[in-house]
Amino acid sequence: METQANAAQTAVKPAKKRRKNKISRRENNWRGWLFIGPYALIFSVFILVPVVLAVILSFTNFNAIEFPEFVGALNYITLLTNDAEFMKYVLPNTIIYAVVVGIGGYILSFILAWALCNLTKPVRTVFALILYSPSMTTGVAMTVLWKVIFSGDQSGLLNSWLMELGIITEPVLWLTDARFLLPIVIIIGLWSSMGIGFLSMIAGILNTDASLYEAASIDGITNRFQEMIYITIPQMKPQMLFAAVMAIVGAFQNGMISSMLVGNPSPGYASQLLVNHIEDYGFLRYEMGYAAAISVVLLLIVQLFSKGANALLTEKDPYGLAKAPKTAKTSAEGSVIK
Repeated sequence: METQANAAQTAVKPAKKRRKNKISRRENNWRGWLFIGPYALIFSVFILVPVVLAVILSFTNFNAIEFPEFVGALNYITLLTNDAEFMKYVLPNTIIYAVVVGIGGYILSFILAWALCNLTKPVRTVFALILYSPSMTTGVAMTVLWKVIFSGDQSGLLNSWLMELGIITEPVLWLTDARFLLPIVIIIGLWSSMGIGFLSMIAGILNTDASLYEAASIDGITNRFQEMIYITIPQMKPQMLFAAVMAIVGAFQNGMISSMLVGNPSPGYASQLLVNHIEDYGFLRYEMGYAAAISVVLLLIVQLFSKGANALLTEKDPYGLAKAPKTAKTSAEGSVIK
């Protein structure tokens, strides 16, 4: 009898443990959903739902007043075959701007970040804040600084400097001449390209293990350039990938410069970018369906370039299989002040 009782007790204990494990698992799941709930709500309201609605509206004729009318792929066919401004000006301008500002700003961000990390902490902090501030004050600077510099009369700073040097004899209409608009937008885009990707690069460089540099000096590394190529860059690929994605997204979505300088559309569509084209059709002509189709095309282009950056900067194991880069341990902003 005692043996049977003991056997019954041992059979009950695992059942109780399994029941407790199920209850604890449910509690953990409930707490996890509660924890990610606010983020999931914000992500759904501000990102997921707008993207889905944009895709749906891209197949409609919608003027923001009447109920959308389904037209199938007509908007995409019109965009690719009948929109002369898009194929002749907008798409080439966007690609040129994205390549120069995206790639150029990315390289410039790395060079400046690497140079700042060779300075002392107080000097590095001051210069990092100076280089980062244009990305936050582009709108104000557009009115206060760049319009004054490129003003088309003699009071414009650039015209005044060039006339004093004898390079030109009369003022140049910088902001109305189609030849100069896109280069001016590119210059301002590079000036304001030191954003969060720049800070992430500083974080990656500062978090590189110092013992690696000591070991490299023993193995024959003799200068800072070799350290950058063989140690710094391989150790900060996660930050470089993040900076690359941010540079691509920033380059393709930056249409504020042109619209604030010369309005929308720009003279002769000389500096018209995809974002300006979306704003033109969506908020000036109220062709929301067509604007949604352009935004979907822009989303696909950004996704394509992001995939390319991911393929170039993702780490690979010796067998050639891609591995996701490790997450950076320290935030970019914190490492600048470190």
